[in-house]
Amino acid sequence: MERHNRYDTTILLLAVALTCFGIVMVYSASSIMAQRHYGDGFFFLKRQGVFAVVGFMAMAIGMHINLDLVRKLSVPLLLFCLLLLIAVVIPGVGKHIGGATRWLRIGGMNIQPAELTKIALVIYMAHSLAKKQDKVKTLALGFIPYVVVLSLILLLLLLQPDLGSALTLGAVAMIMLLAAGTRLTYLFSAAILTLPFFYFMIMNVDYRRRRILAFLNPWDDPTGSGFQIIQSWIAFGSGGLVGKGLGEGKQKLFYLPEAHTDFIFSVVGEELGFIGVGVVMILFMVFVCRGIHTAVCVENDFLRFLAFGLTLLIGLAAFVNIAVVMGMVPTKGMALPFISYGGTSLVTSLFAVGLLLNISRQLPGEAR
Repeated sequence: MERHNRYDTTILLLAVALTCFGIVMVYSASSIMAQRHYGDGFFFLKRQGVFAVVGFMAMAIGMHINLDLVRKLSVPLLLFCLLLLIAVVIPGVGKHIGGATRWLRIGGMNIQPAELTKIALVIYMAHSLAKKQDKVKTLALGFIPYVVVLSLILLLLLLQPDLGSALTLGAVAMIMLLAAGTRLTYLFSAAILTLPFFYFMIMNVDYRRRRILAFLNPWDDPTGSGFQIIQSWIAFGSGGLVGKGLGEGKQKLFYLPEAHTDFIFSVVGEELGFIGVGVVMILFMVFVCRGIHTAVCVENDFLRFLAFGLTLLIGLAAFVNIAVVMGMVPTKGMALPFISYGGTSLVTSLFAVGLLLNISRQLPGEAR
């Protein structure tokens, strides 16, 4: 079958556009805070610019790397990421920021192993699911091994603690298993068995319990646990249809916490309004559609699962972040791919895009 041997330009342009837009929004959301805390209003802009350059280099590597090599390295890569996750929770090794220990200080930069682990797990699962297609419906070989690996990763994430990444990664893994043909009874049973555990993890930890209560009624504690989501609503509400204008938002002026990271989409809503919010959401939806198109049309099982998993990682992260800042789900730390400030998130997202573009070259000509 003739192959077009060209990248999916839609995916490429979307990733570049969202990243460039993110750099602009990071500056808009952080300049005042950066000036106050660092004496340089361009502090976060310059760092995000460097992250973007590194990210585009990572994307280029993903676009040109031998995908057979990626498959061969799936297990060593996952083991390496597990070691990094273990290092994070060792006292004195992991870097503590904002009440959590999720980072390693390497070469003057903070690296978040959880973001690397997401990519590694998707690559591993794509390799394993493709290898065991005839056994995926069995319990002993087609389900339990993934549960063991996933449980170990989730445990290490919860020790940081990083419940948001744990839930997202668990959802991605379960959806990949479902797409591979795993029996619904296995997935449903696993979900039922883990519900008491997650209930305990949420309701017996004070700040998580307060987040749930704030989600149900933030006005019960408008200056405490409900403050963040209320300020986010004010940002969206004051933006109206067309917004106040780029750089003219007021909620970022020390009202909205994490304005340049987890809640940057609220700044988009205030400054660019409903139209800006809608455009960003449409761009993500088109990205997901093109990613799924690549997964459906590629003929190799490993590449099919890999494309689906990578698309799911980015799409689900975007959906959760947007849902959080709009108050549709309880607040949790989750970056908006390509747009939120953060080096590891941006670099790994762009590397995932590079792999997805690499896979798009493998499509038969008529699937272009």
